[in-house]
Amino acid sequence: MAGFQFPHPDLAQSDGLLAIGGDLSSATLISAYSQGIFPWYDNSTPILWWSPDPRAIMELNNLYISKRLARTIRQGKFKTTINRNFRGVMERCAFRPYEGTWITSDVINAYQNLHAMGYAHSVEAWLDDRLVGGIYGVSIGGLFAGESMFHTETDAGKVALARLVEHLAAKDYELFDLQILNDHTASLGATEIPRNDYLQRLKKAIARPVTF
Repeated sequence: MAGFQFPHPDLAQSDGLLAIGGDLSSATLISAYSQGIFPWYDNSTPILWWSPDPRAIMELNNLYISKRLARTIRQGKFKTTINRNFRGVMERCAFRPYEGTWITSDVINAYQNLHAMGYAHSVEAWLDDRLVGGIYGVSIGGLFAGESMFHTETDAGKVALARLVEHLAAKDYELFDLQILNDHTASLGATEIPRNDYLQRLKKAIARPVTF
C-alpha cells in the first residue's frame, strides 16, 4: 500500500511538527498512524503531520472513574453503541463554533473512508434516541489512536470513553494513543511517555492479530 513518504519521527521539530503536505488518502493515513504520526491542521494551513515527544497515552487499567461517573454508568442513563453513527460522532466533534476545528469536511470524508475499510471506529452515547456523546479514532492491530470526543449532556462523553476502554481491554489491545496531553485527558488518567518508548510499543501493538 503506497502513500505519502514520511521522514522518521526523530526528525520532528521540538513542537512535534514532522512534515507538511501530502494527502489524506487511506494509504497515507494508515502509513502515518503505523509510524506514530498523525495529521492536525485547519483550513488556513496545508496538511501538517505531527509526532510529539512526549506522547500522551491512556493505560487501559488507569482510566479514572469518579464516584459520580460510576453512578451514572450503573444507572444506565446513557445507552452506548459501537460504530452505529461514525459520521455523526465526527460531525459533532467538529462542531465548535466559537473555537474553530481541525476536523474539516475533507478530514471527515477521509476518516469515513477509513471507517468503511475497518480502520476507524466510534463509540456513541445516547439519551433516548439522541446522540449526546461519543469518541472516534483509528485502529491498526492492537493500536487505537483516539482522535476526538464530544458531549452535549454532562458525562456522556466520559461514558463513551469508559465503554471504549472496556472494549479495548476485552479485545486485548496494546496501546491507546491520545497524542497530546491536556488538562481534560490528564484528569481522566492519561499520562505521557517518551516518543521512543511510544514507538517501541507501537511496533508491537500494530503487529498484534486483534480486531476492533
